[in-house]
Amino acid sequence: MSLRSLNTTNAAAAGGRGRPREQTLLSPSEYDADALSIRSDQDTDSDDDERQMRARNSRELRAHDRLVLMEEEELDQLVTETRKRKERERRGSGLPLPIPNPLNLFSRRLSDASRSRSASPSVNSGESVRDAVTEKRSKRRARRKAKRDRLLADAQHGEDGELMYEMEEGGMKDGSDTGDSSDRDDSDEVDRKTLLHMADIKAKRRRVCCRWALLYALVAVGFAILVLIAWKLSIDKRSVRHTQKLVSNGTAMFAPTTLIISLDGFRADFLNRGLTPRLSAFIKEGVSPLYMLPSFPSVTFPNHYTLATGLYPEAHGIVGNTFWDPALQQDFYYTDPKRSLDPKWWKGEPFWVTAQKQGLKTAIHMWPGSEAHILNTNPTYVDKYKGDEKLPKKVNRILEFLDMPDAERPQIIAAYVPNVDAIGHKFGPNSTEIQTTISKVDGMLDGIFRGLEERHLTNIVNVIVVSDHGMATTDISRLVQLEDLVDVSKVEHTDGWPLVGLRPKTPDDLDAIHKEVVEKTRGNPNLEVYLRDVDMPERYHFSKNDRIAPLWIVPKAGWALVKMDEMNLKEAQAKGTVYRPLGLHGYDHEHPLMRAIFVARGPAFPHQPNSEVDVFQNINVYNMLCDSVGIIPASNNGTLRLPLKPIGLHSDNHLETPADPAEHTLVTSSSLKASASTKPVMVNPVTTSAASANPTVTVTQTVEKTVGVDKPVPQATGKPSFDQEGGSEDGDEKSGIDKVGDSVKNFWDWFTGKVSNWWDKVTTTQPDESEDPPSEGDNFSG
Repeated sequence: MSLRSLNTTNAAAAGGRGRPREQTLLSPSEYDADALSIRSDQDTDSDDDERQMRARNSRELRAHDRLVLMEEEELDQLVTETRKRKERERRGSGLPLPIPNPLNLFSRRLSDASRSRSASPSVNSGESVRDAVTEKRSKRRARRKAKRDRLLADAQHGEDGELMYEMEEGGMKDGSDTGDSSDRDDSDEVDRKTLLHMADIKAKRRRVCCRWALLYALVAVGFAILVLIAWKLSIDKRSVRHTQKLVSNGTAMFAPTTLIISLDGFRADFLNRGLTPRLSAFIKEGVSPLYMLPSFPSVTFPNHYTLATGLYPEAHGIVGNTFWDPALQQDFYYTDPKRSLDPKWWKGEPFWVTAQKQGLKTAIHMWPGSEAHILNTNPTYVDKYKGDEKLPKKVNRILEFLDMPDAERPQIIAAYVPNVDAIGHKFGPNSTEIQTTISKVDGMLDGIFRGLEERHLTNIVNVIVVSDHGMATTDISRLVQLEDLVDVSKVEHTDGWPLVGLRPKTPDDLDAIHKEVVEKTRGNPNLEVYLRDVDMPERYHFSKNDRIAPLWIVPKAGWALVKMDEMNLKEAQAKGTVYRPLGLHGYDHEHPLMRAIFVARGPAFPHQPNSEVDVFQNINVYNMLCDSVGIIPASNNGTLRLPLKPIGLHSDNHLETPADPAEHTLVTSSSLKASASTKPVMVNPVTTSAASANPTVTVTQTVEKTVGVDKPVPQATGKPSFDQEGGSEDGDEKSGIDKVGDSVKNFWDWFTGKVSNWWDKVTTTQPDESEDPPSEGDNFSG
């Protein structure tokens, strides 16, 4: 039975029993008897009941739900505003307000509520509040009814998106049912345009952010690529040994290997004397210039360190064999290991340091500076200087390095040979002794090349043969007393030799000393005077270092300056003393007598045999050495890099032999009464002797005689001549006793040399030197 029929039956039964007819529990009109009293001031449900009775679509239902939500929000807002208003009224009435206490923030609302309950507002204020609320409710009902009708009408036609947009976007217009009233009719459209404008701004911001993000990403990628390239280059630099191509000689694998040999004091034209068959053959097999220029000053230590670093002496700091450092307040002396082996003197990066830093092993045999622990780096193998080392031992030592196992074998081997320089100083560059030494040094080179051939390394190992400078003959007639040129009491330090640098005790005296030296050398064209910071020739590259003295006296080739404590020149000339050393260097590096050699052969020099290249300076050797083994050179003054660019082939015309320095002979105008055995008084060529008032007194004149300027240097024969040993061409200038003494002395030197040669041939099958190089205490220029 249905519910409707049940209700009808019950009603009929009740009526049939004569009871008054009452509404049933389910009757809509009697659903809630107290509803009217409860909702006294609220809207009735008549409108809702009517809508429920009608058929409503989903849009209408959603609109109705939204209206209910809006009403609840308005009610909450009303309550909040009422509380705020009452609070303001309390403040205006002068009632005390609680002082905020950070410790009691949580209980603030409770205290406010208790105070509001304890306060007794007046009746009039309560009535005014109720009237205002009632009035506002009436206005709100009217607005809500109008808005409800509009929303329902839009919902029926499917146009309820406006309200949904307001609710979801949070862009409720002023005057909407959830906010205050608005007087503008087009407020909805304005709000919609505002929201669209904000959306455009957000889109633009997103686009700008995307652009900047892309830019930053590109910068980051570029930086990462640069870091990767730098890292790759550093790895390649550190591991160059492992990336080099290995070549087999049949028994072992060889990485690029270079042997460089320095022949100290080997002048370029020594090749013209027919004493160097092995070196001459080497020139025909390799590539070389006619000669190589040393650096100024042309002495051993500055030039060997230039060969090692590619830097001018002014740049690497070894500006002479001896010099004073004003910053360190110390002097450098090349034969004193305690001073010369201190790393503070050595600037720049020599080739053994460059190689060691890039992973290569090096072996250095007595090269100047190799024992100085430069840049806190030592060669893998280093042999200390030993002045009496025999040439055969040098050959064996070099071959020992090449015979090492692969993991221990050096890729750069450098050897220093001092023999030619030592004998040139002691006996002169035209003596029999130096001829013999040149031949023996060539035999040493032949032993090295034979060792390479036996090991099948001729086309595997690069070989470079160089020298550091040449050599010029000296003579007592080409000496100048330093004290005759300058007041040495004003000089604190003298640097160098045979050229001399002067450091005044007082810097203010420099100009006066300079003028004095210029005046006293005016009559001698063989002396040049320079101020370091004023007129030092630029081609010398000898001014940009405080270790270089501020004033220099530079003699021409073959001339030298001597101090009084070394030699009293007038007395020595009067006695006919032979000046030693008989050979010197250190002069203008471009002078023909100072020319050096460079010859190279090997896989790093892929040139046609007997190739000739332009003349270059020794600052370029460092780059070539680094290129030959594939390492990156440090910064230097050199400009040439491998491979070299030949200009053709060497012709049969060898380098012209330069003439010896102009020889100065002192001749006298003796009176007729003078004895033939009387020796003339010899004076300094710079000093002009005045005639005596007495006409009978002999007047000595200085006459310059040039000998051998247009003819080549004579080849020395088996026996040294008196001229080469310091004797005079004019036999009448010496007494019979003096000539006999000189003859005995020269004969004894010749005899001991022959005995030494014979003994060397008996005791060894390989060439050896007839004279030992000078020891560290010898007074020879390096």
